[in-house]
Amino acid sequence: MKNILKSLVSKAPVGGWGAVLLMVGLTACDKGFDEMNVNPIALTAVDPGYQLNTAIVNTAPGYGNLSYETTIVKQMITPFSGQGSAANFNQDNRAVAAGNWNTFYQSNIKELADVLAKTKDVPARSNLYNMARIWQAYSFMLLTDTYGDIPYTQAGKNYLEGIATPAYDTQESVYTAILSELDAASAGLDATKAKVASDVLYDGDVPKWKRLGYSLLLRAAMRLSKINPTKAAEYVAKAVAGGVMQSNADNAIIRHNANFTNPVGSQLNGGQSAFFYLAEDFVDFLSKTNDPRLASIAVRYVGATSGAQQVESRANRTPASQIGAPLGYDNTTISAAVTAKKLASLWDYSQLDRTRMGGLTAPSYLVTYSQTQLLLAEAAFRKWTTGDPATLYSNGIRTHMQQLAAYGTSSAVPDAAITTYVQANPLAAGKELEQINTQYWVASFLIGPEAWANFRRSNYPILTPNTYPGSDLKTEPFIRRLTYTDAELNVNKTNVQQAISRQGPNLLDTRIWWDKK
Repeated sequence: MKNILKSLVSKAPVGGWGAVLLMVGLTACDKGFDEMNVNPIALTAVDPGYQLNTAIVNTAPGYGNLSYETTIVKQMITPFSGQGSAANFNQDNRAVAAGNWNTFYQSNIKELADVLAKTKDVPARSNLYNMARIWQAYSFMLLTDTYGDIPYTQAGKNYLEGIATPAYDTQESVYTAILSELDAASAGLDATKAKVASDVLYDGDVPKWKRLGYSLLLRAAMRLSKINPTKAAEYVAKAVAGGVMQSNADNAIIRHNANFTNPVGSQLNGGQSAFFYLAEDFVDFLSKTNDPRLASIAVRYVGATSGAQQVESRANRTPASQIGAPLGYDNTTISAAVTAKKLASLWDYSQLDRTRMGGLTAPSYLVTYSQTQLLLAEAAFRKWTTGDPATLYSNGIRTHMQQLAAYGTSSAVPDAAITTYVQANPLAAGKELEQINTQYWVASFLIGPEAWANFRRSNYPILTPNTYPGSDLKTEPFIRRLTYTDAELNVNKTNVQQAISRQGPNLLDTRIWWDKK
């Protein structure tokens, strides 16, 4: 056809029948043209199992975790200012504060909404459907714990229903929905039905997913301990009856490798390797109690006077040598504190060991058996469930120490050291809540959003405020929430303003619903 058309056109007069024939020929040749321009290897649909995996791996804590949550609870600190200035100076850095919003709301919730729409009415994929419900509830819980009121009912429905500017739900209603979803989704998992083989958390192990769901239900229930203890007790009982995590084998972990590195490890092994340090409060607590976990966590490059001198030949990992960096200073005002500790420079403070726990291939923990045991210890102390608080408390400590072996043999805590510590630090009458939640703080190290949420809920550990003079805090000694993003304030202004009018000013020190004084 192409050669015939070329011959006719070359002999035709300009205009007239030649032009008509040309158009006819082109029209005839158009048959099948659309099909020819379709990429034969392009994806036309995405398996919802892979979408769930995307939402899971997105959850690994990263840069925002270092800049806000772990710093607010005084586990990590950077004394350096600049684009990353955030909780180190109690400042509202919207670019960094948007991290959880961008990850969980703009990415995870969209993926999970699509998974749920694709699997809801497909009996063969009921386990995938309920797994996605559990992870969506987890994602919403982290979002609302971070910002307070958030879109829930209409969230993630722009593509599905054309809702581009969703209304904000109250945090109370969001938590009511989260509790209901976790309860129903966990109960709905069925080991006799099809396995989700591509699952990156548990390789489709339905009993483990069920225990994860009920452990998250326990976590969500305990958030209400101050604001609604009756409802908290009700859902604690549901979680325990359903069956929570039974051992470290149930831990929700994201595994990393050379192709998919740990986000925290990427920061600490990249251009910011010399920026972040272990906070004084965290190191002092571990040191004063002779906690063997300090040897698994910390390294100090003794005598370093610059980042370039933080080399292995200077590395000292013995607990007695560790010195945490104080909050309340920047790199220009910290010199007096450095001198008081007889250090060579600020680069001489202890750091998270970036060759082990802070490594590129270190696992990211999200929900653990240790955390679950400590929550059960508090619930038992409050008489919301059965069990011996002291035993649950000791087991929470023991299993977190055992968990550290996952970072490598040099991070493993010897059994004898674990036993010595547990025996020397029993649960003491009158200090139960403080001890349980202080150990939860340690067990949640590097899981910044959870450490911060539990600190606000329980008021433990007892920490001295960060007194940096450039603070954006108005009424509170600690950051209570992160602010809504500038993008959301511009694009969804009416709904955001309604949330602010209910909740309070869009400030770092506005308390969220369950964070009752």
